Amino acid sequence: MEQRTATRMSARDLGVLVVLCGAIFLEGSDVAMLNVALPAIRADLGLTTTELSGVITAYVVGYGGFMLLGGRAADVFGRRRMFLTWLVVFLLFSGLGGFATEGWMLLLARFVTGVAAGFLTPAGISLITTSFAEGPARNRALIIYGAAGAAGFSLGLVAGGLLTAIGWRWVFFAPVLIAAVLLALAVPLLTEPPVVGRRGRLGLVAALTLTASMVLFAFGLTLLERVHEMGVQALGTLLLATALLVVFALGQRRAADPLIRPGLLRAPGLAAANVTALAFAGSFYGFQFLTTLYLQELRGWTPLQTGLAMLLMALDVVLAPTLAPRLVQRFGVRRVIAAGLLAGLLAYSLFLRADLDWAYAAMVPTMVGIGFMFALVYGPLAIAATDGVAGSDQGVAGGLLNTSLQFGAALGISAATAVQVAAAGAATGPEAGLDAIRTALGVPIVFVLLGAVVITVGGRPRSGRRAARSGQSTVAESVSGATPAACLPRDPESADPSDPAASAPGTR
Repeated sequence: MEQRTATRMSARDLGVLVVLCGAIFLEGSDVAMLNVALPAIRADLGLTTTELSGVITAYVVGYGGFMLLGGRAADVFGRRRMFLTWLVVFLLFSGLGGFATEGWMLLLARFVTGVAAGFLTPAGISLITTSFAEGPARNRALIIYGAAGAAGFSLGLVAGGLLTAIGWRWVFFAPVLIAAVLLALAVPLLTEPPVVGRRGRLGLVAALTLTASMVLFAFGLTLLERVHEMGVQALGTLLLATALLVVFALGQRRAADPLIRPGLLRAPGLAAANVTALAFAGSFYGFQFLTTLYLQELRGWTPLQTGLAMLLMALDVVLAPTLAPRLVQRFGVRRVIAAGLLAGLLAYSLFLRADLDWAYAAMVPTMVGIGFMFALVYGPLAIAATDGVAGSDQGVAGGLLNTSLQFGAALGISAATAVQVAAAGAATGPEAGLDAIRTALGVPIVFVLLGAVVITVGGRPRSGRRAARSGQSTVAESVSGATPAACLPRDPESADPSDPAASAPGTR
């Protein structure tokens, strides 16, 4: 599949983007629908609180733990092959969850579904970044892709409420139907993009070490939700995960074909983009968790009412492909992301006024503000995290970004839960519960503020006036349709040293 160099897409290009956006929409809606259905699942299968929590934990551990391995596998074995293979696995094990009659069956289904998403998601994002030229077509595709993922979560809350009303098993069967349609479209539409440079090999020992570390990190973060009773276990798990990560890093320094090439980590703005992604996801998922508690436990709203209340957050479906490209063209990626995070900061702060008899109209500014945040942050983060990365490393870059998002979600929920439980203490009653939620709202506020600071201070891809001019022209070209040769992905390892552009600081 040749890289697209024009903003206007052909029918085939559009079909490819629909498939890839459908996959990220499926992943987001799958998670959201299950969250709404948890009470009905507990009632039907008789699950304990620990088992019910494990349904969420199993997916997070599988998803977050295998994301980086999934990204590298896409680079080594082929993006199309990984995408199709793991879409089939996602389909099969989502179906298994729908037929579950015991808690262990549900746990197994969710873990393997999470692993499948861990391979599927970086393969999908790297198919976009290697199929569309860095610049006009790619930026627009990434913004639309981000909007689809955010919309999946927002609309999934509503769909989950509707499907649960029919029967909770449809929360698992609906993704099976969507995955089957996507698979039927993907087989004829997707082709393997050409990759500049060698693919390398996976490196089994390094892959297993890194995956074990990521799995332990994900599991340790979920233990933090019960820090008052599982604090020692959480700390021990996180320390072991850190030790394995150190072993992995030391081994990579001597590896002839490293799993994560050191040069990748020096890509302009990559670290800042990933830290910002972690903070962004932590803020939103922490807020969503607290809002669900407020609406369902303190206000007595049904899951469907809760989903409909959050529907305004899906405003990004309209704003992301229309407003975001214009703002990126005018102000640049960093500033747009920072503005989106500040919109989130305002939205979370407004919710501090929540009361036990708060009208829904009073919540609307918060929901709209979060919609703006998603529109300005989700897609542009994918641009920031993959800009300047060689084509042969796009899978790993996508894996890093999605790992940051997944770990941020786990950390945000765990921190919000820990603060809410600690603030509530032994007190009971609606007023005590409301005070605890207000206190815990400090978690998403701190997270989103941290993200805004990091992307503003650490997100500068280059230094100096020439760098600023280069960044502005690239963004302008992204929306206007011009794609000079300097905007095309360049593999540093395969660049001709005699080529002046290969060493110029303003080129990719």
